[in-house]
Amino acid sequence: MRCSILPAVCIATLSGCTGGAATAQAPKTGWSLVWADEFEGDELDRTKWKPEESCWGGGNQERQCYTDRPANVSVEGGMLRLKARKEKFTGPDRPPEIAERPNPRTTQDYTSGKVRTLGLASWKYGKVEFRARPPKGQGTWPAIWMMPAKPVYGGWPRSGEIDILEGVNLGAKCETCQGSVGENRMISALHFGDFAPHNKFLDTRVSLASQALPSDDFHIWTLEWGEGLMRFYLDGQQYWEVKADQWSTASPLAKSNPVAPFDQPFYIMANLAIGGGLSEKNNDKGVAANVTPAEFLIDWVRIYQCAEDMEKGLACMQGAEEGK
Repeated sequence: MRCSILPAVCIATLSGCTGGAATAQAPKTGWSLVWADEFEGDELDRTKWKPEESCWGGGNQERQCYTDRPANVSVEGGMLRLKARKEKFTGPDRPPEIAERPNPRTTQDYTSGKVRTLGLASWKYGKVEFRARPPKGQGTWPAIWMMPAKPVYGGWPRSGEIDILEGVNLGAKCETCQGSVGENRMISALHFGDFAPHNKFLDTRVSLASQALPSDDFHIWTLEWGEGLMRFYLDGQQYWEVKADQWSTASPLAKSNPVAPFDQPFYIMANLAIGGGLSEKNNDKGVAANVTPAEFLIDWVRIYQCAEDMEKGLACMQGAEEGK
């Protein structure tokens, strides 16, 4: 579940960001590759990913049904392709882990793709890195994000949520954006605190130094995550740092634990939503009639962990061991 209200954001602008020619940031000494998908071949590796099938709109009134069909989820040309289409579709209301019994059927006006490592792989601390090209258009909402493998501290958002990349309405009208291309900022966010409406979040928006649209080319996003510390990078340049004294959880299970809820294994997922509160209430409003078909392209995803500090993951984060 992602927050559907307009964030109060800190805006960062990167200098020297590169585009399609960029390569993965060289891992610092100690980072060890523990999981990866380069999306080679011609089908999704189902030992690594499970497509989600649901039509509930993610709790944000999104307009898509996620399906397990090649029309919406495919691996082609060395890429994972999550494809949104305008078509009426009826499917299960919710994913299995939060579904009612029986699970109602819901009809939406769009279909799209979402894949998750839930039940297959999760990680506590490490470096999460991926190369991707988000789509543009009013009503598009691509994301790569992480959720707890188990709700140790309770339901959303008590157990936390890590949004590494969110693109909302890229290219649409934006009166507060720099440059002349419209909405050109990407969002990263953390969700935590107590059950809604007492939930809390931190977020930031980042644009390229060139003010170009992130949808014009591929870029590399990186999260470095250790005990009590997260750092976010775009094309190798840090744009956000968050420390444990900025987050919390209302769970009574976290008493005397200052780093909760972000001290548990999280799984990763990627999806392309259409519509929803954050998208439809901003920029040009609503969902543009010509926004589909749209594709979210992901070149690769790589997960590293700190071989010399598996317990806290800090030894591989420059300066973290000194508390900088």
